[in-house]
Parts: sequence; structure tokens; C-alpha cells
Amino acid sequence: MTTRTGRKAIMGGILGNAGAHWWIILIIVVLVFGATKLPALARSLGQSVNILKKEVKGDGAKDDAAGPDGGDSTASTDRK
Repeated sequence: MTTRTGRKAIMGGILGNAGAHWWIILIIVVLVFGATKLPALARSLGQSVNILKKEVKGDGAKDDAAGPDGGDSTASTDRK
């Protein structure tokens, strides 16, 4: 692909070296957290994502309707 001036356009621009950027970020993460803590970090991140997905998919009204006492709200209001 050429520009109007006849020069070849560089495809990708800033994202042309995205692979190199990810390697640099990976090296920095390993240096900061250490190789021994990375599996635990990845595991906790995965658990957090799973919890977030469950909360987004779940029906929030079902939890709110139960109330703070486990859904037995009639027992405290019945007075005979």
C-alpha cells in the first residue's frame, strides 16, 4: 500500500510491535512479582473473574427478596 506521495505506508503503526510490547510487560511482571508467586496470582485472578461472572449472570432480586434474616421475615412480624 502506498501513500499519495509514493512512499510505502507502514502497516500497524503503534500496534505493529504489539508482540514485543507484551514480552516487555511479561518480563516486568515476572520481575515485580517473582516467578514463584505468578501461579497463585493467576489462580486468584481466575477465581475473581469467575465470581464476577456469577454475580453478573445471577438474579440480584432473588437475594434481595430473602432479606437479611434468611427470608423468614414473617416470623418476626406475626404477633398473636
